Parts: sequence; structure tokens; C-alpha cells
Amino acid sequence: MAKKVPWKNKSPTGWWVATLIERFEFEDEDRSNPRRRCRAWSNVVVLKARDRHHAYRKAMRYGELTKGVENDWVDVSSRRHGKLIFEGLAILLPVYDEFDEDGCEILFEDHENITVGRVQSWVRQKPDLEVFDDTETE
Repeated sequence: MAKKVPWKNKSPTGWWVATLIERFEFEDEDRSNPRRRCRAWSNVVVLKARDRHHAYRKAMRYGELTKGVENDWVDVSSRRHGKLIFEGLAILLPVYDEFDEDGCEILFEDHENITVGRVQSWVRQKPDLEVFDDTETE
């Protein structure tokens, strides 16, 4: 008999948020060494799905799009070849509220027994937010 899915794991809106984990790997890396350094990304996507299983499949399919794409990259200075690797999902959560043009909450974290100073340290001034950092990256 199937267990009843709790409310917190359902999306009344049909929208879901997933965090996809990707990293870059050079062809000549020692793949047996999990302590080797790499560049990695956590990409947050919003997708429409009827339930959590469908959302999981869609998120995985979205992440695996990099497999079919020619993503052979060359580091110009070292002439090393590499590619983007999709590792999997870090987060899959339902969106509880409909999207509104003035904004809506799509994620939250609950932190108990934390100092006020720690909470205040998370806040950034406008120029310190990533979206206002216009430096070019390679």
C-alpha cells in the first residue's frame, strides 16, 4: 500500500524548484581522487510537474541536457581538454504559492537556536549582491 504524501511534499501550484550540481573536469584528471579540485556550479531551476516523481524526472532530464551537447572545452593556456559533468540534484522542493509579478516566496530555510549576529552577517548591502558585481570572469 502506498504511503500518503505529506502536504509539505506536494506542490499545489504544480511548480517545483531544483538545484542541479555540475562541475568541470579535464580529460587528464585523476578520476580516482575525490579530493582533487574543480570548478562547480549549483544551478537553480523552476519547472512545472504534476508530482514529485515527475518533477524529479524533469529535473534530471534538464541536468542531463549537457550530455548530448558538444561541451568539449579547451583551456587556451594549457591546451587541456575538458567537459561539463552533471552530478545530480542537491535540492528538489515544491513551490506552494502562485507566481506573482511583484514576487512570491519559492524557498525558505528554518534556522533554530542561532545568534542574531550570525543572522545579521548574512545580509549584504546592495553593491555587495552578486547581481551588482559587473566584473568579467574568464
